[in-house]
Amino acid sequence: MKIRAKMKPQKSLPYSDAFSSADEYVESLLHFAANSELFQFLCGGVHILDFFTSEPGTFVSAVPPQWQPFLLQHEPMALLDFMTRDDLNAVPSQGSLGAPPPTLLQYVKDIRRLSLERSFTPSKPNPHRLPRSVALGMNVKKVHEVAHFSGYIDELANEVANVSGKPLTHLVDFGSGQNYLGRALASPPYNKHIVAVESKESNMVGAKNLDILSGVAEKEKLVRNKKLYQRILETVDPALQNDTEALKAAARKLGVTEEELATIDLRPREELQATYAVEEGKGYIDYVVGRLEHADLSDVVSQLRGYEDMEPEDLRMMAVSIHSCGNLSHYGIRSMISNPCVKAVAIVGCCYNLLTEKLGPPTYKPPFSRPTLQPINARAARESERRDPQGFPMSERVSTYDGHGIRLNITARMMACQAPQNWTEKDSDGFFTRHFYRAVLQRIFLDKGVISRVYHGVDEDSSDVSPFNSSTNPVIIGSLRKKCYASFPAYVRGAIDKLTTNADFSQYNQVIRDRLADITDDEIARYEAEYRCRRRELSAVWTLMAFSACVVESLIVADRWLFLREHSDIVRDCWVETVFDYRESPRNLVVVGIKR
Repeated sequence: MKIRAKMKPQKSLPYSDAFSSADEYVESLLHFAANSELFQFLCGGVHILDFFTSEPGTFVSAVPPQWQPFLLQHEPMALLDFMTRDDLNAVPSQGSLGAPPPTLLQYVKDIRRLSLERSFTPSKPNPHRLPRSVALGMNVKKVHEVAHFSGYIDELANEVANVSGKPLTHLVDFGSGQNYLGRALASPPYNKHIVAVESKESNMVGAKNLDILSGVAEKEKLVRNKKLYQRILETVDPALQNDTEALKAAARKLGVTEEELATIDLRPREELQATYAVEEGKGYIDYVVGRLEHADLSDVVSQLRGYEDMEPEDLRMMAVSIHSCGNLSHYGIRSMISNPCVKAVAIVGCCYNLLTEKLGPPTYKPPFSRPTLQPINARAARESERRDPQGFPMSERVSTYDGHGIRLNITARMMACQAPQNWTEKDSDGFFTRHFYRAVLQRIFLDKGVISRVYHGVDEDSSDVSPFNSSTNPVIIGSLRKKCYASFPAYVRGAIDKLTTNADFSQYNQVIRDRLADITDDEIARYEAEYRCRRRELSAVWTLMAFSACVVESLIVADRWLFLREHSDIVRDCWVETVFDYRESPRNLVVVGIKR
């Protein structure tokens, strides 16, 4: 039997109408990712740290010469409109004032054509409105996500039950966090049985408190002699009134016997547990604390309420998640293949930068001779070399494409987390400023000897140094206080202060003091003035990178769909579709699989 057409979209992937089938789209996507050197460099080879550390710089060296005048003459938002919003059939023709170069126009068309479409039309025009008690703690974005996805999951669960003839018994939320999704699904009108799997106990404690406030759970009731308990409290220092042992000691001094003490519950209210009533037709939640490192759910299942009385064939689960980070999305998708009890999956991923890599670091042809197209960063290098079988890519098709597979380094995957269609002028100016400051500071570090240049395939004294064959040692600064971004001198002073006073940066403390202690504001201002005229180079390249990375995200999502399709002996149907409005939540693609 096939899943009913009302649930599955017409296309298994939301590809452009330029393609006649999913297979045609996938082949074009993989061919482009494997063969476009410009795409490969923009999605993995450009590092803001090294933007100004070689001459004539990344922009002149990496961007096709015929593109450069067009990119520099347009304001950042106008350039973004050209890439993401403008009607490309209506742009000025070649030779006209302001016309884009034909090769740039074709590149933009290719990226648009190969990016999965993100428009969203709700299956129901008016999704269930979350009660205020259920929406506690949610921001506007989370309310949008939970309202739409809980309705989607309910519809999908009913569809699976109708086709199989048996209802699902549990929904397993991979990385439940504060359990906003699970709480909505456990509440009316859905009343589902939720298994919330979360690695951080603090998140689980907070989630249970919200369960009590929403009415999904009740706080454990205390039975104790209130007058005696109050007498005990009055004899204890207020700072110790939540200390059970201190209360017991005080009770003994009041003459309370051990027998009587055993009958008095002295726990503070904060330690009382949430209790969940299991009633016919009412939802409830099982919490499982643990960090999932694979797709095997045996340990999770063994912790379910009433597990001892269950027959294996009675357990019918669906794995769900809103924005499970990194490999957790892979575990959720794989769980349907690895566990007989998992009958369906619906996973919305995010945080692609946290994915591990199955095939190791990328390799490229000259002139892209840097071994990994990234600075020598120990953590990134270790992740690449791990060759984690749980990492990207999941599918055989992507893993073996053209004989060696397609790899995405951490820079490419991090850029795939951007949402350029949502950028505003204020947002863009803010992060372009931060990137500009950081790139110029790296140049200062290099000139002052704080860091050194690393060469890849060329000698140190070679005159042929470029962004393709050299990089600098990365100095990871992280975020600074807001006031540090008010001006470039404030940024440099804030960075120096952090690197010389924070114990987390002890490896930099002394060298920064030795090399930069005497740098003056005038010298800092001269650096800013020297590179200010090239700021638009940086904003143009960053915009190109973020726009190009739409294809990176499409590749990651298509790979997950391909993985499910390759297991056709187990998976009856699989597809990808949008479940959120991109403007509210840009990671809006769900990967769905249904077992035979």
